[in-house]
Amino acid sequence: MKTDLVQMNSRDARRIWGHLPKSTVQRLRNLTTEYCLAISSGDLQLLDGGWYVTHSGLLRISAQRRCAGIRTVIEKNMCDPSAGHWVFRAVVFKTPGSKGFVGYGDANPANVSPMVRGAEMRIAETRAVNRALRKAYGIGLCSVEELGWAPKRPESTSSDRVQPISKNGNGHHPNPPRLRDQLCLLIRQYELDPNLVKAYAAHFCGTERIKDASRDLVESFISHLAASAKEDRDGLICKLNSFAPLEVQQ
Repeated sequence: MKTDLVQMNSRDARRIWGHLPKSTVQRLRNLTTEYCLAISSGDLQLLDGGWYVTHSGLLRISAQRRCAGIRTVIEKNMCDPSAGHWVFRAVVFKTPGSKGFVGYGDANPANVSPMVRGAEMRIAETRAVNRALRKAYGIGLCSVEELGWAPKRPESTSSDRVQPISKNGNGHHPNPPRLRDQLCLLIRQYELDPNLVKAYAAHFCGTERIKDASRDLVESFISHLAASAKEDRDGLICKLNSFAPLEVQQ
């Protein structure tokens, strides 16, 4: 069964992210064999060339290993609701009689993605649970929810840190963030259908395929999708369903 899952993950990775370096594919195989995680189930995400486990993936691992329970408590003395700052403590019990493995998670407007502003309390609790689960089961793989946003490449000097806000003579960003990663995080956060999102994006950008659209149009679509998902997810789902193939709608 693990061999089948390895093949399925390799196929799904190529379908979603295209050609990947051998080292990335090998890392995926190792993770699949060790943790039995499936890309099709949303257990893994590839961001900036690195693999990250998702909250659902960590819960799958805990279920496979018969986790006895998870307890979360809000740390009121460390929170500041007026500033949107929340801290949670999570305890994972591998067995009914265990003392538990503790993990803390914090979230505030400064360390979460703009697309999930207002949901800091939920994010803080999820981060706490993720860290406790990773500690309990020895998972040395950071979770997507702990990032809050697509990871950035290392910056070595202060002058490097200024570059991301400047543009070159053609008006383009010299080190543009990966729009695909931003879109994947948005799809993951609001549990959207990736194929319907692609179809909606192409329609929004006025192109046959989203990859044919300009960067500015894609950025506008991502901003639009984020706002729609946050303000009225049900309405967005209805809109996305209008892009489903005819045979699916019937």
